[in-house]
Amino acid sequence: MGPEAAKLIGAGLASIALVGAGVGIGIIFGNYLAGALRNPSAAQGQFANLLLGFALAEATGLFGLVVALIILFVF
Repeated sequence: MGPEAAKLIGAGLASIALVGAGVGIGIIFGNYLAGALRNPSAAQGQFANLLLGFALAEATGLFGLVVALIILFVF
């Protein structure tokens, strides 16, 4: 296996983080919606936690994307 193939495999493995971010965001919003439907009066109090969880899950995916792009275009 040449260095170019190893670079492409490494970038593909690094981009798996995007799948995890998508699953995490779906779980976060799904659980928020289920909780909001059960107790609508408490939904507004949990909205800040929803946004924080979304931001952290999305940041994980973005870090994986940045690592994949660094592997492809820098090394």
